Amino acid sequence: MNWIAKRHAAGRANATAALIAVALFLAGCGINTIPTLEEQAKGSWSEVQSQYQRRADLIPNLVSTVKGYAQQERDVLNEVTQARAKATQIQVNADQLTDPDALRRFQEAQAQLSGALGRLIAISENYPDLKSNQNFLALQSQLEGTENRIAVARRDYISAVQNYNTEVRTFPGRLWAMVYNAEPMATFATPEENQRPPSVTF
Repeated sequence: MNWIAKRHAAGRANATAALIAVALFLAGCGINTIPTLEEQAKGSWSEVQSQYQRRADLIPNLVSTVKGYAQQERDVLNEVTQARAKATQIQVNADQLTDPDALRRFQEAQAQLSGALGRLIAISENYPDLKSNQNFLALQSQLEGTENRIAVARRDYISAVQNYNTEVRTFPGRLWAMVYNAEPMATFATPEENQRPPSVTF
């Protein structure tokens, strides 16, 4: 009887040791790498969205301030308002990060808003009173700071996605990607007009 009990205890100890060995092997071979990198990329995407939302929240005050000084610039003011509405309607949640078309639509809407904002800021040159208005200067400064934060958030997201995509496309991560059904994530693309070299004339 003692011999049988000892044998069962030894068997349980061996089974426990085998489970620990398998767990250590799986932990060491990257089973957690893909979910970890995916969460980092999703976290970076949340920061991108947060910064774009911050910019969108500044726009109504900026438009209102400009309208007080440059009401005749209705076309530009309407363009900014419409671009903001479109940009806030197009959202990409974390589950859509593997869809390049969704990210492209988001990027295009944000680029349209950036262009409209650039034109809005440019018209201030025609209105010295507006250019010196403290509210306008404060909003312009906040907008510039937000644009910098957007650039940093996009850079961090691109880096996180690059790490994730490298893992799901290379060995041994590719094997775990099949287990998780993980797909590469989409990232920001440089607009075609930015890829062409600028024409320089003297």
